[in-house]
Amino acid sequence: MNIYTTAGNAQVYKIHLHEFPGLIGNVYQVITGKYRVLIDTGSGFGDSNHELEMGLEEISEIRGEDCSLNKLSHIFITHGHIDHFGGLSNIREKTNAKICIHELDRRIVSNHQERLSLAAHRLEEFLTEAGVSPEQRSMQLEMYKITKSLFRSINVDLTYEAMGMKLGPFRFFHVPGHCAGHVVIQLHDCLFSGDHILEKTSPHQAPEQITLSTGLETYLNSLEIVRRLVNKVNLTLGGHEEPILDLNKRIDEIRLVQHERLQRVLNILTKPHTIADISKYLFGKVEGYTILLALEETGAHVEYLYQRGFLQITNLKELEENSNLVPILYQCIVCKINEF
Repeated sequence: MNIYTTAGNAQVYKIHLHEFPGLIGNVYQVITGKYRVLIDTGSGFGDSNHELEMGLEEISEIRGEDCSLNKLSHIFITHGHIDHFGGLSNIREKTNAKICIHELDRRIVSNHQERLSLAAHRLEEFLTEAGVSPEQRSMQLEMYKITKSLFRSINVDLTYEAMGMKLGPFRFFHVPGHCAGHVVIQLHDCLFSGDHILEKTSPHQAPEQITLSTGLETYLNSLEIVRRLVNKVNLTLGGHEEPILDLNKRIDEIRLVQHERLQRVLNILTKPHTIADISKYLFGKVEGYTILLALEETGAHVEYLYQRGFLQITNLKELEENSNLVPILYQCIVCKINEF
């Protein structure tokens, strides 16, 4: 159990959860004044729910008071990815806490099956144009759905914009990119960053072709929204990994990773390639769900470069003559990024 105290004397308890095989995440119970808040819920997969309740039991022992689910006042979801909201299925029947999420992610929770079907349809289009074989497409789509299919829609009580982006001492900032409705949450001198900014990992990107209000450009713009908070924040707590003590430095590091990856894509595209080809050059041999993550990450970078005129499509005639989706071949026109 990691415990932090904010400048306003709020108590923050970090609980580690095994969310999926190979993926460990953080959820936080925050106690300040009349507020008993859970920030994110874990995936609801495997032992995640049990570990969450055991963590709350440990907090209860530390504080000498009941800090279980039924004592929560609010649940803040940082963004609509299953490892951050999937535990709601278990929690909802054990608490009357108000569930809060941003408007752009609301339907992911409250109309989950519709959202999943639509996202899978758009993902299939992306994979086709990326040059992924039909057999591999089928496997990736199945993997995409299986981690999310156990969740059932749950009504959301409050949305951040409708709340005026604040609740008591909490302030919410919309930072789309990694997810359309992603927010970071400021409490005194502490920032809960979800997956928007992580201590070691450069957060995953996917092309806006799949989901509006995502994409690399949107993400980079949102990094600068957070940069405005650096003089007010001494501690940043992410949805994974360890705390960040120098937020401004971490933002610069993430931007550098993205710049270097964009340049690598341009170096690869001195000859025509599909997104699937580029992904193999960038990430090498990957397996399982990581294949899809690598394809989406590559697609986000190709999308960014194409939108800015760095790339051209070399099989345009094939696209024009074919009424069905076909793999797209990209090649660089401008092969160096000077400013970023």
